[in-house]
Amino acid sequence: MMNWLISVADDIIGLFYPRICGGCDSHLLKHESNLCLICLHNLPKTYFWDYDVNPVEKLFWGRLEICSACTFLHFEKQSVVQDLMHRFKYEGKSGIGTELGKAFAHILKDKQWFSDVDIIVPVPLHFTKEQRRGYNQSLYIAKGMAEVYDVKVWPNIITRVVASDSQTRKSRYQRVENVDDVFWIENPSRLKGKTVLLVDDVITTGATLEAAGNQLLKAGVSRLYVATLAIA
Repeated sequence: MMNWLISVADDIIGLFYPRICGGCDSHLLKHESNLCLICLHNLPKTYFWDYDVNPVEKLFWGRLEICSACTFLHFEKQSVVQDLMHRFKYEGKSGIGTELGKAFAHILKDKQWFSDVDIIVPVPLHFTKEQRRGYNQSLYIAKGMAEVYDVKVWPNIITRVVASDSQTRKSRYQRVENVDDVFWIENPSRLKGKTVLLVDDVITTGATLEAAGNQLLKAGVSRLYVATLAIA
């Protein structure tokens, strides 16, 4: 009886506050959350998890000592991924990031990627930018992945102390220079000997992840992994 009442109540609430897919704007079914199964299935996946050495890992050769790195989706302009990322980052649809993080982690875990990770660390925003946006998008990706891996997220272990300029129109050299020395770790002893998965939304040159990752390694992290939702 109670389950029936809950189901009816959910149906009534849905009439006034419909649950909409973040990708196609269709009504979500009861077992769907944030994104419909069709959108999840049709996403332009990279399949980098099946590569012996994938393009994300090559980005860090000679720059950052990582064990492995992977990206979930291809990011192209005027694509469903761009629309999803825009809604996720700028329209308050944080649940999209969590859902994509979970979908990505399920694939990675099934492929035995990052199986020994101790903690997940999202790349931080400068506090002024986070205040304007309302949240750090990388944190929601990390939360989705952490739910699947059953590990903790440490969102405040690393701080962005310099509000660097937007990376969008910068060259590769300018991007690296733009994020040099912008991250700081207050209590590095907490990280000593840990296996860390560093998470961000989109990777282009890898400059931001390189800067954050090097700070984690300086703090004593024993093994470092990198994961992003998309590659541009």
